[in-house]
Amino acid sequence: MSIITIIQAIILGIVQGAAEFIPISSSAHLIIVPWLFGWNDPVLTSLTFDVALHLGTLVAVIIFFWHDWMYLISGFFRSIAHRSTVNDPDARLAWFVVLGTIPGAIAGVLLESKITELFHPTGKPIVSSAMIVMAFILAGLGLLLLLADRMAQHLKGMKEITLKETLLIGVSQALAIFPGVSRSGATITTGLALGLKRDTAAKFSFLLSAPIIAGAGLKSLYEIYSGLKAGSIASSEFLLFPVGFLVALISGYLCIRFLLNYLQKHSMKAFVYYRWAIAALVLIVAIVRG
Repeated sequence: MSIITIIQAIILGIVQGAAEFIPISSSAHLIIVPWLFGWNDPVLTSLTFDVALHLGTLVAVIIFFWHDWMYLISGFFRSIAHRSTVNDPDARLAWFVVLGTIPGAIAGVLLESKITELFHPTGKPIVSSAMIVMAFILAGLGLLLLLADRMAQHLKGMKEITLKETLLIGVSQALAIFPGVSRSGATITTGLALGLKRDTAAKFSFLLSAPIIAGAGLKSLYEIYSGLKAGSIASSEFLLFPVGFLVALISGYLCIRFLLNYLQKHSMKAFVYYRWAIAALVLIVAIVRG
């Protein structure tokens, strides 16, 4: 394992932790960064490293919202015991998180393999047409984010979110299976369009992301176990696991804190402009490379 590969792993861990929560698409950036710089170490694109990155961001969101999760879990079990969520905002929010996760879970089961074939071809370079599609997705979601941020009234807090709004945000999260959409970008955009405060939209987005990340992580861990048992995954692939996990955890935690503080006083336009800039860069490079 070379020092260059370790540095690349650290960079990708930072990218994952930041882009998972800032609305710029972590899945797109994990494809774009190695593609731009020609990184081709198979360990960096291995299932084990991908799992390490996503588990890192999962632990980040659990740690940051630890008290919220305790309230939500206790509220969830209270609602089962009492068969009601009336006058119990924690129970109500817990069920909203559960229900809002369902569309994304269904999309993952039905479409993940097809998206993987297009943007993560095994042993093959990503075709330029796929990168061009990703560039337009990045730019298009950026435009929707700008419109939602500017045109909607940002008045609703967490206690004012309705079931209908939860399901709409959940459906938008399902679109994040396409690299460039961004889980947080889609859910925050929808939350803003529905009138949520900027920091409320972000927090609800983060809470909604945890079950999806956890589900995908458990599925991937099972695949790793099956691969080890079958001998198709080498133990050497785990060398970068702690690096990716720790860097993504730290980066993710810091970015959650940054974004929640930032959105209390600022709009989304900085992230929109960034999405347009990276989309333009990807488009130009893809066209030049042919």
